[in-house]
Amino acid sequence: MEIPVRFQTYVTSRFGMFIHWGTYAAAARHEWVQHREEITATDYRKYMEWFRADRFKPEEWAHQAAAAGMKYVVITCKHHEGFCLWDTNYTEYKATNSPAARDLLRELVDAFRAEGLRIGFYYSLIDWSHPDFPIDSIHPDRNRPDVEVLNSTRDVRKYQQYMKDQVTELLTQYGEVDVLWCDFSYPNAEHNGLKGKGKEDWDSEGLHKLIRALQPDIILNNRLDLPPEYADFHTPEQVMPMEPVRVNGKPVPWEACHTLSGSWGYHRDESTWKSPEQLLHLLIETVALGGNLLMNVGPTARGTMDARARAALKVYADWMAEHADSIYGCGPADIPAPSGCAFTCKGDRLFLHIFSWPFLHLHLPGLAKHIRYAQFLHDASEVELHRGPFKDPLEVTDPMGDEDLLTLILPVAKPAPLVPVVELAYST
Repeated sequence: MEIPVRFQTYVTSRFGMFIHWGTYAAAARHEWVQHREEITATDYRKYMEWFRADRFKPEEWAHQAAAAGMKYVVITCKHHEGFCLWDTNYTEYKATNSPAARDLLRELVDAFRAEGLRIGFYYSLIDWSHPDFPIDSIHPDRNRPDVEVLNSTRDVRKYQQYMKDQVTELLTQYGEVDVLWCDFSYPNAEHNGLKGKGKEDWDSEGLHKLIRALQPDIILNNRLDLPPEYADFHTPEQVMPMEPVRVNGKPVPWEACHTLSGSWGYHRDESTWKSPEQLLHLLIETVALGGNLLMNVGPTARGTMDARARAALKVYADWMAEHADSIYGCGPADIPAPSGCAFTCKGDRLFLHIFSWPFLHLHLPGLAKHIRYAQFLHDASEVELHRGPFKDPLEVTDPMGDEDLLTLILPVAKPAPLVPVVELAYST
């Protein structure tokens, strides 16, 4: 798989923070609340009046991301609701006109850069607030009886220009942007005769050309409804692939995006928060399949991470403090992992992540001649090795395996890390 030069550093970092933050945080019941509850743009504006961000300290967010081992951030400059975190010249629906009364995006960019994280911008192709955005199959007004009348005055060409003007602002006013995450196309959607939107609606060809002209080295995702070769990486959402991601049968660079809970924006009453073990499994298994993990947080309308989000980030911080070597710069191993485990690989090192702690012995067929040394990654303590057929102490059964069998002699009691990692020095 050929990885574009501009994407190589992004790939080796493996772990990033997604931030979904907008006025839906004031509603606090999912970032698609306007769609779900069919709230008109006029009624929905009340949430901007309560978007204070009065406890917003972007330096704390950046510090938490860096402590968790995240190497880049992708920020929702504008989500589907249309509210903009920056001081755009093309709409009044923006942070500088909210009680926050300032360019929140600028503060985020400066804080994350100060922590050494790369910067990514999320920009929604959808905009339920814009008067020229045609009502479609997922629009909050999709079930209104006067949809046809409302659409008769909307001009998607004007909306296309609006997007280009805003993207130009984002890619000229904030320095070098590492990633642009456009979201999303849905040309095959349909509801009550209303179609979805795709490349013709966005003028994706023109938008793509503009993006590349403004920042030729920017990393661009795959949601513009263009052929795969236009994108630098592909973005499975809320799924764990069974194997490395392929498009048209060919492996591609990819990044899985996931949430700490079941929603992207702040959801006060949402209860399906992932366990510490699930959080770590997502990261490890994604890297083991050759992907990046973009893990999302949804701050409150006051500008804070709630206690559940802080606890989840601490899970990553505690584990990555001792095990980052098994993530950064790593990718898939060509060796199948035992049941309940996952391998990552970097150079002459294999990293065996043990999800399900075995009793005393862990068998690795075919590795007896290839492993020079084994140690736990968290404390560099040696893991004893047995090479060749494995016999039970009393020899009341036949030996298992052959001369190529490698057996790790593990402690009976699982070590302290939630997911222990054995580092194996490999030679061909």
